[in-house]
Amino acid sequence: MNRSISLASVLVLLWISLAACTGSGDAQKLNDKNSGRPPVAVEATKAILSDLTEGIDAVGSLSYKFGAEVKSEYAGIVNEVCVAEWVTVKKGTPLARVDTRELEINLQKAKAAAELTRANLVQAEATGIRAERNYERFRKLGQVGAIAQQSLDDAATEREVAAARIAAAKAQLNVAAEDVQHAQTRFSKSVICSPMDGVVSSRGVNVGDLVGEAGSTKVMFRIINPSILELIVAVPSREMEAVRVGQSLTFSTDSMPEKAFTGRVMFINPAVNETDRSVKVTAEVENLQGQLKGGLFVKGRIITGKRSGVLKIPRTALLNWDVAAKKGELFVVDGEIARRRTVSTGSVLEDYVEITSGLQTSEQVITRGGFNVKDGDRVTLSQVHGG
Repeated sequence: MNRSISLASVLVLLWISLAACTGSGDAQKLNDKNSGRPPVAVEATKAILSDLTEGIDAVGSLSYKFGAEVKSEYAGIVNEVCVAEWVTVKKGTPLARVDTRELEINLQKAKAAAELTRANLVQAEATGIRAERNYERFRKLGQVGAIAQQSLDDAATEREVAAARIAAAKAQLNVAAEDVQHAQTRFSKSVICSPMDGVVSSRGVNVGDLVGEAGSTKVMFRIINPSILELIVAVPSREMEAVRVGQSLTFSTDSMPEKAFTGRVMFINPAVNETDRSVKVTAEVENLQGQLKGGLFVKGRIITGKRSGVLKIPRTALLNWDVAAKKGELFVVDGEIARRRTVSTGSVLEDYVEITSGLQTSEQVITRGGFNVKDGDRVTLSQVHGG
């Protein structure tokens, strides 16, 4: 019986020893396999502290803030065009003239009618003076009983009639003067003048054209003021809380990508676009040198604030990035080993991302070659950037 127990014990011990040897062999093989994989060459950048300018990216187009479409208020044939396109004009500068022969005739008729009415007024006033004198003479004679009461009453009536004629003549003279003024106004409209200081951006009329006819939408000239432009951009509604009137807006255009221009937010539309849930923001841009043109498409950024001591890394360091959740993953170089780490992100500035937690200053993050690396792999740094 004792010999059976001893034999069983020996068999158990032998099995345990064999299992241990097998496990140690597998672990050794795994370690040998990892140690045998060559290190991966990567590029890294140190996380640094710097100032951060916060903003909202936006796109939009430029337009001229001040402009006018010039049309004729008087129907007639154009007999002179005074300016060409891209000519600088002042307010009141003649642009074109319309045939005035009919207007001249109407003006002369109005002036003649006014002169006739003025003569009638002079005659009525003379008659009124005579009637007033007769009445005064008859009144004095009536006081001494030298004339009949009927004669005195007739003199009073003539005086009242003369006064009424004077009043009617004055009213007619006022009407005639208004007719003259109206004719002169229409005559002045035959000269088409610039309503503002600016530049003639387009000319849509030639000598011999009929303009000003009823129902016509013909535009004779377009005048613009190129010194001040408006930039209208669309801002996502989720960002509208950070936008304020007076904030700076920096932008560039495809025509001059190397130059940066600045505007200032002047108006924020209170209504949200139901199609894309965006808000239109209007900025004013000075264009004294005339480099910018209306209609240009621009890419801009509304500056909403500035902060210092912000930890930032290049966007290329993030393996994956949930912008809405503000979470991302990256590889940190720990000695010669790459460690995968989850970090919290903040604001974005061009090619850099703010890291709010999960990373320390001066830690090295892999910016190139990270997709060939697994957590725990050995790496060699082919290049290390300062930040």
